[in-house]
Amino acid sequence: MSSTLSSQALVEELQARSREVDPLVNAICTPNPAALTDAVRLDTERDQGRVRGPLHGVPVLVKDNIDTANLLTTAGSLALAEQPPPPQDAPLVQRLRAAGCVILGKTNLSEWANFRGSSSSSGWSAYGGLTRNPYALNRSAGGSSSGSGVAVAAGLADFAIGTETNGSIVCPAALNGVVGLKPTVGLIPQQGIVPISHSQDTAGPMTRTVLQSAALLTVLTGGGTDYTEHCRGADLSGVRIGVPRGPLWGYSHGLDRVVEQALETLSRCGATLVDHLSLPTPGGEEDQLQVLAHEMKIDMAAYLATRAPGGPKTLDDLIAFNREHADVELKWFGQELFERAAATEGLDSPAYVSSRLTALRAGRDGIDDLLRDNQLDTLVSPSYSPAWSIDLVNGDNVLGGSSSHAALAGYPLLSVPAGLVAGLPVGITFSGTGGSDATLIRLAHAFETARITADGPFPTPEFTQWV
Repeated sequence: MSSTLSSQALVEELQARSREVDPLVNAICTPNPAALTDAVRLDTERDQGRVRGPLHGVPVLVKDNIDTANLLTTAGSLALAEQPPPPQDAPLVQRLRAAGCVILGKTNLSEWANFRGSSSSSGWSAYGGLTRNPYALNRSAGGSSSGSGVAVAAGLADFAIGTETNGSIVCPAALNGVVGLKPTVGLIPQQGIVPISHSQDTAGPMTRTVLQSAALLTVLTGGGTDYTEHCRGADLSGVRIGVPRGPLWGYSHGLDRVVEQALETLSRCGATLVDHLSLPTPGGEEDQLQVLAHEMKIDMAAYLATRAPGGPKTLDDLIAFNREHADVELKWFGQELFERAAATEGLDSPAYVSSRLTALRAGRDGIDDLLRDNQLDTLVSPSYSPAWSIDLVNGDNVLGGSSSHAALAGYPLLSVPAGLVAGLPVGITFSGTGGSDATLIRLAHAFETARITADGPFPTPEFTQWV
C-alpha cells in the first residue's frame, strides 16, 4: 500500500487532480480543509519512526452519509446540510483515523441512499447535485455510493468508503469500473451511518484493486483479520464456483458476453464451474419494501437523535422539510417511500414479521442451500447492466443486477471489473454465505490477476459524452 510520495505530496496531487477533473463528474461534495494539515502531521509521525499501519498517510474519501465530526454529514439532503457536523466520528471513521488515513473529503450520493422516492436518478442529491460517470458523462454513475465509485474511477483517490443496503456499492463499482466490496452485515459497525435498514445496511470499501479493498476492510473491521493475506495469486485449483442463471442473466447481451469470457478465465485458473444453477425468486418487491420501510422509521429516528438539538428528529420532520423546500428537494421526484415508512406500525407488526421471514428464506436459505447442495465455495454472476442514460425526469432505467439475494440475507458481495461493453465498464460479482468475505477476496483477486495478465490494466475513463 506504500507510495513513493509523502502523504503531503499525495494529498496535494489529488487535490490538484480534483480541481481539474471533479467539475466534470461532481464526485466530491465536501472537501476536507484539514486534509493537508493531517497529511503533514502523519508525515512527521513517519519521520519519527511511528507508522500506524500499511495505510499510514493514505488519503480516503468517505460517503456523505457517514458521520465525520469535522465535516457536514448530509445524506445529500438540505435538511441535514443546515445542521452542524455530527458530534463525533462514526466508529469506522475513528478506525480510519487511528490507522493513519487522511480523510480527503466526503463524496456525493443518491439522496438518502436512494430510499426517498421511487423514480429517483442515481447520483443526484439536493445538497451535492448530480454525479456523472467518467466513462460517459451523460451516463449514470449508479448509486447510491455514486461519488465514491466515480472518485476512484476518475483518479481522485484510490480508496473510498461506500455504503450498501441493496446494490449501493456493487452497482456504482460495476458502472464505473472499480472494485466494490459489500461485507457481511455487522462486520463493520453501523453506528454513525445514516440508516435505511439495520438488517441490510453496511459500509464497505471501493478501490482500484482487490488488494486495496482487502487492506481497507482490515482497517474497517478493527484489524483482527488481515484480509490482504487472502490475496494469493491466480491459482484456483480445487475451488468450486456456482453460476446461477435465470433472472441474473439475459438483461444485457453485451454484459453476458463479457461474463462468459470471465467464466473462461476462472476455469483457466483451475476453478471447477458448476453451471446452470438457480436461486429462488427473492420475494416480491412488496416484501422487500415492507422490510425497508418498517426498519427505516425506527432506525432513522434513532440516528437523528444523535444529531444537534433543534434539527429534524423523525421521518415526519424530514417529510415536512421536503414539502417546505419542494422547489429544490422535490424538483425531480417525490418522497412516497418516506411517507410509506412513516406510516408503518413498528417491528412487531404482522406485515413486517411476515415480510422479514420471506426475505430470509429467499436470501439466506436460497444462497446457503445452493452452496451446500453443490459443494460450492462461491457464486458468480453479472454485476449490473452497463450504465444507462441519465434521465432526471423519468429516473433510472436499471435493467438488472446481482445484489438482491445477498441484500435480503445480509451476506457479502464483491464486484470486480471484467471488461467493457461499447466503452462502458461492466463487472462480475462474487457472492457467498455470511462471513465468507475472505473467500470472496481470494477468488476476486485471482480473477483480477488473471484478467490483468491477459488483457492489461483496466482502461481509464476519457470524460466524454457517449451516444
